[in-house]
Amino acid sequence: MKKFLILILICLSQSVFSQSKKNQITPDNLKDNLENYKSEEVIIDENHVYNTAGLEILPSFPGGKDALDRFIKENYKNPKDKTLKGNVYLTFIIEKDGSLTDIKVLRDIGFGTGSEAIRVLKTSPKWIPGKQNNIVVRTLYSLPISINNFLK
Repeated sequence: MKKFLILILICLSQSVFSQSKKNQITPDNLKDNLENYKSEEVIIDENHVYNTAGLEILPSFPGGKDALDRFIKENYKNPKDKTLKGNVYLTFIIEKDGSLTDIKVLRDIGFGTGSEAIRVLKTSPKWIPGKQNNIVVRTLYSLPISINNFLK
């Protein structure tokens, strides 16, 4: 029991004496740090792929969400199984010129629905790319396609 109390006393004294008041941040230090931050040069990697969560201006399909739904409905060929229902989840990169690259199926319900969704996206017109700090950037975009809505 004595060893346990001595160990607690050592830990307590170490934590009390290891703190120093010299490193406290004052409002003046924060202002200086902000000025230094603003004056630093930000190096932007031209090939960096941004997520849509952090962009100032999000990428969009020409004509908006309704036009995208209409485009998919007109171009998506139905699977042979008419009772098939569910979602196909895709990700792709919208390049600076608006073209789509690196199209991947995250979740597929089978019967060729994923490959058909990729085919439709490859025929898509160029998108309006996203912007960060008024610079056009490459953006990773996720798209769910609901199969039961597009069956004719």
